[in-house]
Amino acid sequence: MYDITTGTGDFIANGVVSHNCYARPGHEYLSFGAGTDFERKIVVKPQAPELLREAFDKPAWKGDMLAFSGVTDCYQPLEASYRLTRGCLEVCAEYKNPVGIITKSPLIERDIDVLARLTEVAHVSVGVSIPFWDPEKARAMEPYVATPQRRMRIVEKLASHGIRVGVSVAPIIPGLGDEEIGDVLKAAKDAGATSAGWVLLRLPGPVAPVFEERLRAALPLRAEKVLRRIRETRGGKLYQSEFHKRGSGEGNYAQMIGALFERTAQRLGLDPVPWSNLKFSDTFQRPVRKGAQLTLF
Repeated sequence: MYDITTGTGDFIANGVVSHNCYARPGHEYLSFGAGTDFERKIVVKPQAPELLREAFDKPAWKGDMLAFSGVTDCYQPLEASYRLTRGCLEVCAEYKNPVGIITKSPLIERDIDVLARLTEVAHVSVGVSIPFWDPEKARAMEPYVATPQRRMRIVEKLASHGIRVGVSVAPIIPGLGDEEIGDVLKAAKDAGATSAGWVLLRLPGPVAPVFEERLRAALPLRAEKVLRRIRETRGGKLYQSEFHKRGSGEGNYAQMIGALFERTAQRLGLDPVPWSNLKFSDTFQRPVRKGAQLTLF
């Protein structure tokens, strides 16, 4: 992956507090702490729409799907005033570039008009992150963000406007979130979701102690069980960095989680195919600007 809004491979941003967020180590690139700094110091790319347009105008850009929120939520609270995500989506609509979004914020509803317009000319997929269905569990591990039930209304609203939407049951926390996979998927189907995906909890580097501290403070009676289950899915450790294991884990318990998710999604008719395997039509097209000379092919 390559960040075309900065010209680097580093995706650095934050703002939506999640104590299991694997984006936390990215904050250390700027000499910030992965703990409290992640929640207090927000990194903004104020020229993102302009830089995106410049990238689209370069001959090297061929119209690949643009992922919003590959590392962190593109609809953070500051987006309400900065409107950078909206600006980028407007550029994508102008160039007919396919888009994939993952968010947990109702703020995306503000941009339904742009998403609907983009849907008419290119592929759009929105995944709403809902790792829990119990609002108490969600509040314990993801404070200050919308409840699962409010996030499910995002799914319903987007679907009602003809926007392809699914749920991202991620991260699934072994011994905590896996108990509610069926509840989330059933509610998603009822709300109009067409797809669903999952990712096992990831705790790279400094994320592990931040997560454990929050877990013990918010859910002290369940902490040991959850940590034990995590280690069962990670070869006795809290994390595995190997590419083919970090998203799904290993061992009997991890396989059980995967099988439960896949069987439930299949029974409900939710497409489990990840974005990486989706086939996108070749829609990208640079707009012809007034006074510009047409290129002959």
